[in-house]
Amino acid sequence: MSDKNLEVLDGQQRITSLGRFVTDKFAIKDENGMEQYFGGMAKDKKDKISETKLLIYECEGTESQIKEWFKTINIAVVPLVPQELLNAIYSGPFVTLGKEEFSNSQNANIQKSSVYIKGSANRQAFFERALDWVSKGNIDDYMSIHRNDKNINELKRYFNSVIDWVSSVFTDVESEMRGLEWGRLYEQYHKKAYNPAKVSAKVQKLYADPYVKNRKGIFEYILGGSVDTKLLEVRIFDEATKKAVYVTQTATAEKKEKSNCSHCAIGHDANKSKIWSFAEMDADHVAAWSKGGKSDIKNCQMLCKTHNRAKGNR
Repeated sequence: MSDKNLEVLDGQQRITSLGRFVTDKFAIKDENGMEQYFGGMAKDKKDKISETKLLIYECEGTESQIKEWFKTINIAVVPLVPQELLNAIYSGPFVTLGKEEFSNSQNANIQKSSVYIKGSANRQAFFERALDWVSKGNIDDYMSIHRNDKNINELKRYFNSVIDWVSSVFTDVESEMRGLEWGRLYEQYHKKAYNPAKVSAKVQKLYADPYVKNRKGIFEYILGGSVDTKLLEVRIFDEATKKAVYVTQTATAEKKEKSNCSHCAIGHDANKSKIWSFAEMDADHVAAWSKGGKSDIKNCQMLCKTHNRAKGNR
């Protein structure tokens, strides 16, 4: 860093805690179980703390060497996550400021965003996510470029923009929101206008729908205009239902000498009277699920695979 300033490779949280304690930011319990702030302690105890020497090793090396040192230092503790290694490699003012902002679980912004981000602030999950969003997934390059920056304004601004956008569009807070690709969704949809009340009604309706298997997909499904039902993994018809419909449908088709695929039956090609095998057909909603159709036997029809794929959500 410089002759007067050094970057902490390991132990920053412990050093920060000591600094916060001696500046009366929090109290600790004494031998009698009473909470004591540093400023209110007996002089001999304060002196003992103030005069305690810390053993510090000063190191100089390449980025690869720093990475290996950091691995060695932490070999006996909890396995490192990728962001912790990157912090060591790109140590500098930018990382220091980033860790101060995104590693403090008491930070109001961190608490607000915790419903959308999976992981621990202490283990750099929030710092990693902020970097991932602003860099569009190129964290390594971004940290290298900004390593010596004296501020993290861009990082904080983008992070807050994403969180503010999500919380304004989705007023309902659901557990399935944690860990979604909010950065990607922000880039893709933040310029579109949404009515929060209507969005909330759609969320609640989909959460109550027994046919929706993947609740995590609800949010992107709504943002995308409620079109891509694959995101929801809507429950399909079970084998018993499909076989029962196939038998009935095929028997009726054979009597009429028409195809057992209703779409082929009204066509003009060689398949007009073709009887497809069960394996050659797919179950389909007569009335699309997205338009209120249920996944029950009354709303099931068998179509040849070609026509089923072509029908889509129409």
